[in-house]
Amino acid sequence: MGPSLAAIGVDRTLDDLEQELSAIEADMRAAESHLSARWNSVPEARHDSARNLLHYLAMRRRDLRSLQTQLAMRGLSSLGRAESQAMAAVTAVLGVVRCLRADRAASCDEVPPVPGFVAGRALLEANTRALLGPAPPGRAVRIMVTMPSEAADDCALIHDLLASGMDCMRINAAHDGPDAWDRMLRHLEKARAATGRPCRVLMDVAGPKLRTGPIRSGPPVIHWRPRRDDHGQVVAPARVWLTARQPAPPPQPADAVLPVSREWLAGLAVGDLVKLFDARGSMRELEIAARADGGVWAESQQTAYIVPGTTLHLTRGRSRGSTEVGDLSPSPQTIRLAAGNTLILRRDLEPGAPAIRDKHGEVVEPASIGLTLPEVFDDLRAGEPIWLDDGSIGGVIRAVSAAKLEVEITRTKPGGSKLGPDKGVNLPESNLRLPALTAKDREDLRFINGRADLVGYSFVRTDADVHELQSHLATLGGGNLGIVLKIETRRAFERLPELLIAAMRSPSAGVMIARGDLAVECGYERLAEVQEEILWMAEASHTPVIWATQVLEQLARDGIPSRAEITDAAMAERAECVMLNKGPYVVDAVRVLHDILTRMQAHQRKKSAMLRELSLADRFFET
Repeated sequence: MGPSLAAIGVDRTLDDLEQELSAIEADMRAAESHLSARWNSVPEARHDSARNLLHYLAMRRRDLRSLQTQLAMRGLSSLGRAESQAMAAVTAVLGVVRCLRADRAASCDEVPPVPGFVAGRALLEANTRALLGPAPPGRAVRIMVTMPSEAADDCALIHDLLASGMDCMRINAAHDGPDAWDRMLRHLEKARAATGRPCRVLMDVAGPKLRTGPIRSGPPVIHWRPRRDDHGQVVAPARVWLTARQPAPPPQPADAVLPVSREWLAGLAVGDLVKLFDARGSMRELEIAARADGGVWAESQQTAYIVPGTTLHLTRGRSRGSTEVGDLSPSPQTIRLAAGNTLILRRDLEPGAPAIRDKHGEVVEPASIGLTLPEVFDDLRAGEPIWLDDGSIGGVIRAVSAAKLEVEITRTKPGGSKLGPDKGVNLPESNLRLPALTAKDREDLRFINGRADLVGYSFVRTDADVHELQSHLATLGGGNLGIVLKIETRRAFERLPELLIAAMRSPSAGVMIARGDLAVECGYERLAEVQEEILWMAEASHTPVIWATQVLEQLARDGIPSRAEITDAAMAERAECVMLNKGPYVVDAVRVLHDILTRMQAHQRKKSAMLRELSLADRFFET
């Protein structure tokens, strides 16, 4: 049952509406006056943006839903698109309400237009050009692409990305290094010259990212298995690359690589059978399928586990010969966790290990693993939540000591989840006193200064963090660099207005909605609400937004998009820039995104529906 008429205030008079609108206007002016130190702290050119943000925040302190319903019922603006010009929107509606009151004789035609509507949107467009460069022909929203490591040696990839619609190259300084970054930038310079298209460069500093430490390697075991259908029938054999003990890499993907004697390898011929007993004592066969440079391809219809020293017996008529499998690399290991398990997180980075169990399956020693930032141990408290591996494993801190944390696992996939090394750790409710810029960040900024147009600021949390980056850039002579604040923690989201005002001290600034970490920090059920609020606050401060994380991810990875991600990409038109991540089909993803954004801008701009003519309507009336 819906709300009653009284609940939505249909019985309110124009006097009531005037009083509420007047009170909102007064709140906005009071905020501007009382917080003048805030907007006066930014350059004069950004005063209007800072004031508008304060006006919008003052307006949003009230629950306006009943007022909005009343205004809409009278055919007036419901203030639902007031972000970029909050005071102008309220003043304009207030003027019309006053005109409509019965005791006011003035004609509504005499209500003058309120300045500010065009100015707010113009400021956002100007700030977007300053940060991201001019919009490409026919499309207002820019496209940013994260560079994969192979881009350092693939000039054609960068050329194709630029030709397909990339407007900004993103290089993540958490990966690769200065030599690779420099090659990427030189490839971009060539692509610019060849295509005639401009392209900005964003480089992210890694920030103090908390991750899991190493895990003790497992035994040196190689495992292969053929592909089977739903009935267990083999549909494709396992492909095994046999190579000399100074191994040559397989020319194609292999299920396993076995180092063997060079002399024995030389005697193999296509069609030979090789028999062995694997680590479980099961007899297995390999059939030699093809010779290639550096080795021999063999195929197996059976699953096998191979350890160093396994004897391979060649059978060809009466001819027999054997060799032993050489040294194998230790197998990577993970820690399997289920709800109710205990996980020990250690301050040191000694390799972690799975739980040790007795013969009855009872845990004798819980699983353990280190954390990369030992200083966080001083800031953590029992009862605080913790999330591991992009939120796939959840837990609660039960005990804290100087050397370790005791965590109760509360959420995993059904049947348990595997935790590996170098996985992200999120502490959404902990007050971490980590430095905003790490020593590596400061070193990377030396490279970024003079080579990039924008610097992405990872894991920013407070306005003091923003000021620290601005001060360090000024010291390097990079005061003209644009900055992009990556909103990826709950604390950054909760302090977003302060961050936006602090960012106004830079010549150009933007925010990135890092939806992956935000979903973990704020909860998946709140992500849609949180990204909406970031869009509102950014527009109120005339700050361009970069919409990031998993945009067309399946298309970039597999070459075929999901239906849901096409809709998500269309929603991204409300931002000023959309970021694509790397993948083998990322060039296709750029082309598809360009097409989606070009089509959608005829229908939507920010929160406003754009009512272009519809062929659906034409066809209806023509029939």
